Amino acid sequence: MKPIVERFFCYVGIDTQSTWEAETVPASSNEFVLGQMLVDELKALGIENAWMDDRSYVFAKIPSNQDHPVPPVAFFAHLDTAPDESGANVNPRIIENWDGTDIILNEDKQIILSKEEFPSLQNSIGKDLIVTDGNSLLGADDKAGVAEIMDAAEYLCTHPEFPHGDVLICFTPDEEIGNSTEYIPIENIPAKYGYTMDGGELGEINFETFNAATAIVTIHGAAIHPGEARGKMKNAILLANDFINHLPWRESPVNTDGYEGFYHVTDINGTVDRAQLTIALRDFTDEGYARRKQRVQEIADHLNQYYGENTFCVEVDDYFFNMGKEVEKYPEVKDYALKAMEMAEVTPVILPIRGGTDGSSISFMGIPCPNIFMGSANSHSIYEYCTIQSMEKASEIIRNIIWLFAR
Repeated sequence: MKPIVERFFCYVGIDTQSTWEAETVPASSNEFVLGQMLVDELKALGIENAWMDDRSYVFAKIPSNQDHPVPPVAFFAHLDTAPDESGANVNPRIIENWDGTDIILNEDKQIILSKEEFPSLQNSIGKDLIVTDGNSLLGADDKAGVAEIMDAAEYLCTHPEFPHGDVLICFTPDEEIGNSTEYIPIENIPAKYGYTMDGGELGEINFETFNAATAIVTIHGAAIHPGEARGKMKNAILLANDFINHLPWRESPVNTDGYEGFYHVTDINGTVDRAQLTIALRDFTDEGYARRKQRVQEIADHLNQYYGENTFCVEVDDYFFNMGKEVEKYPEVKDYALKAMEMAEVTPVILPIRGGTDGSSISFMGIPCPNIFMGSANSHSIYEYCTIQSMEKASEIIRNIIWLFAR
């Protein structure tokens, strides 16, 4: 079998960085390049039904080798990397049997990865650590997940005695910019259960995500020559700032963790005449989610009483919902994931996702879909890292899940 790290290095060598400004799906044409590479690799393994559609979604099925009904199970990972840092010219290197000392990622720029600044690094002492050169992200989110699924697929194809039902594979584009499941042809994935390989460090498993909405606040000002502005001008930029000041500061991302929700101003733009705010609303409970939507409208109503009717207009769009509502209906999808970790001698770390994953939407499309670690940390940054051992364990857990469903 091809070493999993060899696959991983091959995949991160293709720049598939998404961009928020993209007007196409996929956002990066290189997602087609990576997708076709994966199709070719799957076919080389003997999976002749592997294919890619015109939006770079990759599909494949390893047919059941059992003579009794086995529920089909799907595994998902995404092709793109985050817009936050460059995904070009990724230059990964392996630090074998890391001894815990500071790692100089880039001597010229004095970029250092240390366990003092990133405490979770200490869990990687004694392991083979993969890091960047400080000029790009690593791309383990989610090319480690892609490599793990491909590694498990190769195992099944080269070990025909290994019991399994239908195993579905799907690689999606543009997850990092929220478009991955908006266009997903779910009919091409006839699975009863699913798992995304898109979590964090070794042992992490997620059964819940935020409920997520986007609030767009449009502010209508009144422009006039500043020399004649007294009592007449309404500066929409300053009014936008007033709106932000009415948001609960203690309920911003920097002040919350665990199951605490937040308001997150992600964008502001405009002129004196007109401005616009984009606010991410996040909460794990339906009650908290509804309260956050209501709070944004109440702020607008309050400010409109002072600045004039329709100065502030709010539009709220649901983005995704807490997948826990669907996952909890199928206890077996949770139980098998936890049992698979136990079989691999990995201690589960059950955490809510303070964000989203493909499973956030797929779970509401009829496939309950928890999220399993792919072994990386510090995603979306030049400090991203993962370990070879974590990727190998993730692949083993995929195989264990498949075996458990086929028993």
